[in-house]
Amino acid sequence: MDIIIMGLGAVGLELAESLSAKNGINVAVVDTNPQKVEEAVDKFDVLGVVGNGVTYEALKEAGIDKTEILIATTSQDELNILCCIMGKKFGAKTTIARISESEYFKLIGGENGLDVSLMVNPQHEAAMEISRIIRFPSAIKVDRFSEGKVELIEFKVPEKSPLAGVILKELPHKFKNKVLICAATRGDDAVIPSGEFVIESGDHLFVTATRQEVTAFFKDLGLNKQSKNVLIIGGSKTATYLVEELHRKSIHATLIEKDLKKCEKLAELLPYATIIHGDGTNQKLLREEGIEWADAFVALGDSDEQNIIMSMFAKSVSVPKIITKIDQIDYYKMLQTSGIDSVVSTKTSTADQIMRFVRNFGKKGNMVRLFSIIDEKAEAIEFVASNKFRKLGVPLMELHLKKNLLVAGIIRKGKLITPSGKDCILEGDNVIIVTMCEGLQYLNDILDAY
Repeated sequence: MDIIIMGLGAVGLELAESLSAKNGINVAVVDTNPQKVEEAVDKFDVLGVVGNGVTYEALKEAGIDKTEILIATTSQDELNILCCIMGKKFGAKTTIARISESEYFKLIGGENGLDVSLMVNPQHEAAMEISRIIRFPSAIKVDRFSEGKVELIEFKVPEKSPLAGVILKELPHKFKNKVLICAATRGDDAVIPSGEFVIESGDHLFVTATRQEVTAFFKDLGLNKQSKNVLIIGGSKTATYLVEELHRKSIHATLIEKDLKKCEKLAELLPYATIIHGDGTNQKLLREEGIEWADAFVALGDSDEQNIIMSMFAKSVSVPKIITKIDQIDYYKMLQTSGIDSVVSTKTSTADQIMRFVRNFGKKGNMVRLFSIIDEKAEAIEFVASNKFRKLGVPLMELHLKKNLLVAGIIRKGKLITPSGKDCILEGDNVIIVTMCEGLQYLNDILDAY
């Protein structure tokens, strides 16, 4: 498969790294910045082209005439749309555009839209992820499957937690909630745990369950305090989407933005929020605006470093939940050691969505959702079981599944089945798989060769 990536910002580089590492995929990258192109060529197995992705010369040099997928990931919506139109005209079979303005989704979406096969909105994706984390304050990260019917939640086992010392196979007897622990990390070690796994304080656990069951589970653990007041730093599009979503959940937001004109626009657009003109890095201002009384603090500034500093200050005044936006994933482990666990990256969420599309491209695949978890050491994938699955109706205990792989949930007729060995996969089921195996594209891929 031949793929062109236009734009080597954070998202473009993430995709170049991920796609170039896959067998059978040839990647070409295009950017007007020669240094970025040179760095991408040095780091990854890609063809580099210095030029404008909306010109025929640059696209031709990148191999547009034989390209299956063109991905436009610059920071300019209009440039991405134009690149997709030009790419389609010159031979690309499929085009993907990174789009930030919601109006463009209405304008160019649907059957009568322009030549854009998939539109991805990084800011909206990040805002929805943050809102889910705020809804479960004890969670580090929350992902959703099957249109929200199932939650995948990462959380850290606190000191003196009733979970500490519990053997996994005994979990259903100690806690009556229908939850499944499908992955875990302990230090640098990541596992798909067996029933003999013993939970320890400090473990990071990944749990699948319905929203109701996981809420009850956290309540039993004493971890169910709900956020009512959220302090947000930075008036970006992500912040706008987030405030709108929090308002729908009856959570009040205070937003601090240092640009006066942007503040005036935000106050008009978000009349139900408190908009403050000021510098979010000013500790005195943060105290005046009640950071010590906030249930959650969200750092959405333009600078990763400033977001980290603000988050550390929020941690020092004991804000219960802190969420930090970063684009440099290298900072992630440093934040974890500082006690700030919830990190959101527009780069990662966008790249995951595009990678799922690429992996299904040209195949009658049945993958509908894909998340990278455990620092990208594992994946959580949702498949739809078709009549091509070789083991329909066979109890899970009789399946020869690949190692480091777990069936974490079966959604049948809109209801979650927490799988036991006696449960079966039937045609039409949505099946959630958590795996450390690479390259799964079909549900049959969960089965061992024999």
